[in-house]
Amino acid sequence: MLPNLTRRSLIAAAGAVATSVALDARSLTAAATTSSELINPLVRQRADAQVFRHSDGFYYLTGSVPEYDRLVLRRARTLAGLTSAPERVLWRHQASGPLSGFLWAPELHYIDNRWIMYFAAGPSGGGEDVFRIRTWAVVCDGPDPMAGKWSILGQFQAPWDSFNLDSTSFVHRGTRYLCWAQREPGIDTNSNLYLAPLATPLTLARKPLRLSVPTQEWETRGFKVNEAPSFLSRNGRVFISYSASATDERYCLGLLSAMVDADLMEESSWTKSSVPVFTSSVETGVYGPGHNSFTVDENGRDMLIYHGRDYRAITGDPLFDPNRHTRAQRLYYGPDGMPDFGIPVGNGVLPNRFSPLNDPSTYLRHDGVAMQIGHGPLAISQFRQLKAPGGKVALAPITMPDHRLCWAPDGSVSLTRIDASRTFAERSSFRRVAGLADSRAVSFVGAGGYLCHMGSKLAVARGADRASATFLSS
Repeated sequence: MLPNLTRRSLIAAAGAVATSVALDARSLTAAATTSSELINPLVRQRADAQVFRHSDGFYYLTGSVPEYDRLVLRRARTLAGLTSAPERVLWRHQASGPLSGFLWAPELHYIDNRWIMYFAAGPSGGGEDVFRIRTWAVVCDGPDPMAGKWSILGQFQAPWDSFNLDSTSFVHRGTRYLCWAQREPGIDTNSNLYLAPLATPLTLARKPLRLSVPTQEWETRGFKVNEAPSFLSRNGRVFISYSASATDERYCLGLLSAMVDADLMEESSWTKSSVPVFTSSVETGVYGPGHNSFTVDENGRDMLIYHGRDYRAITGDPLFDPNRHTRAQRLYYGPDGMPDFGIPVGNGVLPNRFSPLNDPSTYLRHDGVAMQIGHGPLAISQFRQLKAPGGKVALAPITMPDHRLCWAPDGSVSLTRIDASRTFAERSSFRRVAGLADSRAVSFVGAGGYLCHMGSKLAVARGADRASATFLSS
């Protein structure tokens, strides 16, 4: 869906032209507007991913490298462009001392007109000492983070001299905050979440709030972990997502929320999700999704950035498995304004959701192989538009990637398992054209007619009401 195009405006447009039409030759050659194609994984072997869109129009991406020995940064004008963007090494770990070991979870921020990158580091030497992890920051000496010289700014002055990492900073109602993970003496956990306003990039303005402690079963699998916070403000609320449990397939996201006008330093302002909001998915083949950040795409739609593996089985310590890849997918919201993370969408082009123009609160969805229009879990309403011969597309559900949406001679529509027959190829491919009722939306036409809906049922028909054959893409 294009910027400034609302469902309400499309409905109004549809009302003026909702008449029955046959196949229109001009529609067959019209092209629906699409954005740059983003393909997952976005960047391979970059864990703890952060994507940051700055006012200069660039997307910046940083993350942990498998060797944990350097801080890196890349940028591009589009999210998709980050895949092939050149990467610069900003800083390398030192030969000895407290910054000579692992470098973890860098995060880029523009604070007081300076580029600052937070990261966690420890000493080398082996044994338990390598996990003497503390938060530090480097600073750039110029306005261009890809060209300037980076040097140590200093160590974060945490409330305790204990394991801490995953610092993120945000501004809310004029106050800049820091949120981070730390092991607090006297609490039997690996790390909790803390929040406080900043006096400087490395010092707190007041005593921190203990924001979250891992107590629920899904937060304590393997390790008792709350880490990797990320801030989002939408729909009259503020949200802090975080990662929980061990870094294998049990890694997952939880969510904290507060009202936008609440005092963020009051424990009573916050509500924690009772279940994880984002977990491994066998259907899409992504395991251990976590350490996320939030950004927007080129059209201003919210995007979820995170890392995840393509397999479940890991040999040895999961931290030394290199294949936590940076991934991106659209973030949706429920009727109550809460984020709906869905499931990891898996490898390939980004999926879309399709709503009938004349019933925009519902979505094209599947129940097993049956196709319907209605409501339900986010994952069953997400379909990839895959390239098919002749410039056509095939619609593939993310939870059943070996199936395609197909039409039958009687006009019915269902999901069919892929086969090599000519009949399957013909019935599973559609030409994507400008929407019949509004050229800014989309319609799909196959050899049997237009894909359309009749109430809650999907069909392919040669005569179709314009609005019922026009879909909003999100």
